[in-house]
Amino acid sequence: MTLLLKPISEVFLFQSHFQHPRLIANFSSVSCCSDRESYKAQTMVREFDPKIPIEKALTPPSSWYSDPSFYAFELDRVFYRGWQAVGYSEQIKEAHDYFTGRLGNVEFVVCRDDNGNIAAFHNVCRHHASLLVSGSGKKSCFTCPYHGWTYELNGALRKATRISGIQDFIVNEFGLIPIKVATWGPFVLLNMDKEILQKDDIDTDILASEWLGSCSEILSLNGVDSPLTYVCRREYIIECNWKVFCDNYLDGGYHVPYAHKGLVSGLTLDSYTTSIFEKVSIQSVEGGSKETKDDRLGSNALYAFIYPNFMINRYGPWMDTNLVIPLGPRRCLVVFDYFLEASLKDDKAFIERSLVDSERVQMEDITLCEGVQRGIESPAYCSGRYAPTVEKAMHHFHCLLYDNLIN
Repeated sequence: MTLLLKPISEVFLFQSHFQHPRLIANFSSVSCCSDRESYKAQTMVREFDPKIPIEKALTPPSSWYSDPSFYAFELDRVFYRGWQAVGYSEQIKEAHDYFTGRLGNVEFVVCRDDNGNIAAFHNVCRHHASLLVSGSGKKSCFTCPYHGWTYELNGALRKATRISGIQDFIVNEFGLIPIKVATWGPFVLLNMDKEILQKDDIDTDILASEWLGSCSEILSLNGVDSPLTYVCRREYIIECNWKVFCDNYLDGGYHVPYAHKGLVSGLTLDSYTTSIFEKVSIQSVEGGSKETKDDRLGSNALYAFIYPNFMINRYGPWMDTNLVIPLGPRRCLVVFDYFLEASLKDDKAFIERSLVDSERVQMEDITLCEGVQRGIESPAYCSGRYAPTVEKAMHHFHCLLYDNLIN
């Protein structure tokens, strides 16, 4: 027998009288770190001291970048709490659009329902845990490929197949598990905190305060949330811990003259400045020449790092974002999305030249990061030192990590 259900207008929330506690336990927490692993990881956390000034400080120990226990611990403490950038609103521009993703052991789907509302859910069927959907596209409902259970885009269970004889089955308790979702500018954000479930819209000012702190206006003034045309996505799997990529981004241009010979000619490195905010650091640098139509970098460049793993780069007519997704202790996925001012969206030659230049820089950075990871795993290395004049943003990142991990 197939059970057909009427649509439910609101995303359901778990009710306290749920009759199968073991089922709710599977969905109410995304922690993947045992007590023993947690104790081991906290011991490693304390090997870094954020109270020591940068001039005297040691960098975090190599265990932060290689130990499986530490990796599981930081997923729980860093990525499953607070706002995480996962995509952009262009991906769900119209009703029925959706995209999927994974962060740690959390599989998620973000969609826009029939009424134009954005929703996000754990991408897991409530019957026997099959993934519901993959990739991105357009669907009027989500039908499980395993046994055909079907869900509305608001998460409600529409159809449960062949459940004749089932007992104590409460329809409203078997919708998709929601994840708190919001947007800022062109970006889609999720909050996977198990204590927070969403029913109402998120206030934009509150979101900006929680995610960006006091620098949200600075980013707006520099065109980060201005209307831009989406160009393309590039993805890179890198054999390094996700923090290695972040550290490379945050060294204040230190590595640029040594590793990026083609890029350095377009920048005035002596003009590099770094500003530190609550959870954001912003690096700024002047271009090497006046901005012209053929100049990819323009006269000024802004590089914003939003803790823990999202980077926004605004330069010339371009904006690109870097999302670093941890895949394991020594592996990560870096997703680049490119946006361009509308006046240049049809200039295919300019776009192609710019993307070729950008690709060259990414390949150079991948070589650097993979080399660092191999060095970190060498018995010759434990901790390093900071260059105080240029690596303030990196030190800030490590201090934020410490605070998340120790509390």
